Amino acid sequence: MLQFIKVATVNDIPPGERLLVEIDGTWILIFNVSGEFHAIEDMCSHEEYYLSEGVLTDHAIECTKHGAQFDIRTGKPLCPPAVSPIKLFPIRVEGESVLVGRKL
Repeated sequence: MLQFIKVATVNDIPPGERLLVEIDGTWILIFNVSGEFHAIEDMCSHEEYYLSEGVLTDHAIECTKHGAQFDIRTGKPLCPPAVSPIKLFPIRVEGESVLVGRKL
């Protein structure tokens, strides 16, 4: 079962921006891509390194350590050296609130 937690308002994350939040000891990176919100764990699956410093191009986030890229919609790696997906979190917008899901 999922519980959705309010982490921000829509105005806190304008289009093209990101927000890093912590839920239950896990750092989650939230993106607003043209009004579409996505939430990923702030950790590269190739090597433990933060994705929050990476460059986002369209829906691809690039890890600054080794250049691995991931699709923030699916979590799938887009190029080597990464072969494993990154963790995604359910996200939704209710009114002006941005909510991220966590398992109970």
